Amino acid sequence: MAKDSKVIAANAAFYAAFSTGDFAGMEKMWADDDAISCIHPGWPAIIGRATVIGSWRDILQNPERPQIVCAEPQAIVDGDSARVLCIEIVDGTALAAANHFRRVGDGWRLVHHQSSPIAQIVEQAEDDRASHRVH
Repeated sequence: MAKDSKVIAANAAFYAAFSTGDFAGMEKMWADDDAISCIHPGWPAIIGRATVIGSWRDILQNPERPQIVCAEPQAIVDGDSARVLCIEIVDGTALAAANHFRRVGDGWRLVHHQSSPIAQIVEQAEDDRASHRVH
């Protein structure tokens, strides 16, 4: 398997754990130390294993958690570090996401996840000509 294929597979496992509410699977995705972090959309940064894993437990246990689909994943691998940049479709809204991984043994473990809304260009008629605004 190519070096980026393994990290893409780890990224897919992360989204599979989310979509099925598999907390045990989610917990195994993350590195086993306090040098991990996460920024959920609209949340402040959280740092440390207990806090990060606790946030995922709370999200996955919520019966009204959003449905997420990962689209267009692109891996960047640099030695024992990698990141996957992708688009998350969350209940129909597009978010930009970055999932950072560290090689641990033969696999990849998450060390950081961050997603946020994507600014969209909205065309608006103004004085009989279209102008662009970023939202």
